[in-house]
Amino acid sequence: MSSLGELRTLAQERRSGKAGKPAVSRRENLAGYLFLSPWIVGMLVFTIGPMLASLYLAFTRYRLLKPPEWIGGQNFADMLNDPVLAHSLRVTFTYVFVGVPLQLAVALGLALLLDRGLRGMGFYRSVFYLPSLLGGSVAIAILWRQVFGKNGIVNAALGLIGIHDAPGWIGHPDYALGTLIILHVWTFGSPLIIFLAGLRQIPEMYYEAAEMDGAGKIRRFVSITVPLLTPIIFFNLVLQVIFAFQSFTQAYIVSGGTGGPSDSTMFYTLYLYRKAFVDLQMGYASAMAWLLLVIIGALTALMFWLSKFWVFYDD
Repeated sequence: MSSLGELRTLAQERRSGKAGKPAVSRRENLAGYLFLSPWIVGMLVFTIGPMLASLYLAFTRYRLLKPPEWIGGQNFADMLNDPVLAHSLRVTFTYVFVGVPLQLAVALGLALLLDRGLRGMGFYRSVFYLPSLLGGSVAIAILWRQVFGKNGIVNAALGLIGIHDAPGWIGHPDYALGTLIILHVWTFGSPLIIFLAGLRQIPEMYYEAAEMDGAGKIRRFVSITVPLLTPIIFFNLVLQVIFAFQSFTQAYIVSGGTGGPSDSTMFYTLYLYRKAFVDLQMGYASAMAWLLLVIIGALTALMFWLSKFWVFYDD
């Protein structure tokens, strides 16, 4: 009887939530939190903390040498009348909306070629992925200046076919941004690997059935490959748009930190850097950083909303 009473008491405690967790379970939870603690501390100290600090500084006038002075929304009001900021947004949007689609098109085309089962697939994947690892580095940006300079490799190649008056592509305001777009397209390795993995997941029976119905290669690509690959295309699109908006190193090295010639490569991030570390307007730069966050967030939300009309999930 006493055992039955104890069981009833324990059941009541469990229903009321008073029964404690076993000691082993508590120790396991504690161990889990201890393993997570470096990540939690890092998130608080290096991510959330600086974000909150920059949000506060966005409403201040802060020049490093003096304490921040609260000015409310003046920084955001000043951005509306800043012609260089407006120009940097135009340059950045051009870079993103031209460079990202071209990069994804090249990556998808090469993925289709590699999907045919070539020998040495691992070697090709490594070679094509290498530019993605190096594309944002200082060394590659310096190399790009040499390739597209007045006496660079491109003009040397053009000279072999009789074109001797080619401009210095990096130093010409009409072509400088185009060279950076080419550099962005060249770093197609990461989306290529993802496209290749997506192509491997498409069942072969779909192609066999379409071929039996008389569908050609183009028809199979349009009616089978593209619809079933739209989730991968959407994933790559979102990632590459976010990365492209944050591009900085290429423009900084190629233009020497000036955004030239004639501000043709004045990316938004480069202008933000100049405001913060050249003009020492930390409050204004913080406001610019939050504007960039809003722009990226709004475009990402728009892409997710538009995905309802063109992304196909086979479930």
